[in-house]
Amino acid sequence: MPRYGIALALAVSVTFVLLWGMQTLITGGKDALTEPPRGNVLDFIRLKKEETVQKKERKPQKPPKPQTPPPPMQQPQMQQANPNADAISTAFTADVSADTGLAGGLSLDSGDGDYLPIVKVAPIYPRRAQSRGIEGYVIVEFTVTTNGSVRDPKVVEAQPADIFNRAAVDAALKFKYKPRVVDGSAVEVAGVQNKITFQIDG
Repeated sequence: MPRYGIALALAVSVTFVLLWGMQTLITGGKDALTEPPRGNVLDFIRLKKEETVQKKERKPQKPPKPQTPPPPMQQPQMQQANPNADAISTAFTADVSADTGLAGGLSLDSGDGDYLPIVKVAPIYPRRAQSRGIEGYVIVEFTVTTNGSVRDPKVVEAQPADIFNRAAVDAALKFKYKPRVVDGSAVEVAGVQNKITFQIDG
C-alpha cells in the first residue's frame, strides 16, 4: 500500500511541473511577439527596365553563282526490243548441208517447180560423243512427200559409224520442204540426200 501512495504522489507532482512549464512558455511568447523589431529594416524593390524588342527582318541570301556551268542533260536512249533484229545468227553444234540429188533443177515459176527446203532442224549432239570430243558426219537419204514432209529416212554413209546415225535420222524427220509440182500437182521426190556434219564448237 505505501508503494502505491508514493507512486501517486510522484505522478501528481510531475504533472504539475509540466503544466507550469507550459504556462510559462506561453506567457513568455506573447511578450516576444509584442516587442518592436530592433534596428531599421530596408525593403529592396528591384525594378525591371522596359525592354524594347527590336525586330530584324532577315532577307534570304542569294545562292552563289557556280564557277562552272552544269553539264548538259543527256536524253536517255530508248532500247530497241531486239537490237539484233536485222542480223540474227544462231549457232548449232551440227551443220546441215544443202540437199543433193536435185535432178530436175530449181524453178521459181508460180506453176511447176522442184522441191525447196523450208525448215532445216539441227540435230542434237549425242552427249557421249560430245564428252569424248568425237566429230563426224552422216549422209541421210529420204523421200519428200506431197505435203513437204520427210518419209523413210535412212543412213547412206556415216563417219564414224553408228555414233551419229540416230541423231541424224531424228533431225531429218523434222525437215520441211516445198513439194515438187508437176503439171499443177504435187508429187513425191525419192532419193533426196542430205549431209549432216557434227562438229564441236570451239
